Amino acid sequence: MPRLVEEPAPRRPAYFWWLLANALALCFAVISWTVCLTVFGSPEVPRNYEILRKIGRLPELKRYTLLDVPNGSLLDPKGLYSRFFALNAEQLKWLNSQLMRNYLTNFERPLSLTYVEGDYQVEALRELGKGDFIEEGFAIRARALVKPDDFTKAAAFPVVIEYVFPTTDKTAVREFRPGDILSVKKSPNCAAIVHAEKILEGEDQVLCLTVIPIAYGPYRIGDDITFTIDPPKQVSPAAGFPVFRD
Repeated sequence: MPRLVEEPAPRRPAYFWWLLANALALCFAVISWTVCLTVFGSPEVPRNYEILRKIGRLPELKRYTLLDVPNGSLLDPKGLYSRFFALNAEQLKWLNSQLMRNYLTNFERPLSLTYVEGDYQVEALRELGKGDFIEEGFAIRARALVKPDDFTKAAAFPVVIEYVFPTTDKTAVREFRPGDILSVKKSPNCAAIVHAEKILEGEDQVLCLTVIPIAYGPYRIGDDITFTIDPPKQVSPAAGFPVFRD
């Protein structure tokens, strides 16, 4: 009786493994490009910023001067209130991500770039350190002052700015006092908004804006006192805002 011989299973053709290897390589390339675009394109995300720091690819903040700062909107306290206070939580979240990305990428695409103007009365001061967005420098919290009309004295307005001064001069903060008036203008201050938030003061909501000057060099107080503002070498997006937390 003839013996039955099982035929061996058909082998996969060589081109199958070639196609599989190429498909895996393509998937790996797509994933790599997607991750790179996400990390490098969104440095404002704390995780992405930390990855860039570890691989030595942090964006370097440009030393702008008054002559080459990017163009943006100029708003006084009333304009700031009208522009930002009506935004809801989701809109503010999106806006803040754009503002921080602008700052970290040297305003390559200056979406929503806004410079603060107006008179602001100093309420509080503090030095910056570890745990802050910028570790070297100091911050001033100041209340907007607005004249209801030409015949009335300027009064407090529901807009507060946190003016962050990046500087290595440890004594500069002593030149300011609560009650001082900061007169902020596009030139020479170039104080750009990097964060907007609505905060509670008692039962009322107030617009709180964190601003950082992006025109670096000497900052003059009166006729005799100056200190130097320098672009920070490194920041900490994970620190969050506002700078002054009650």
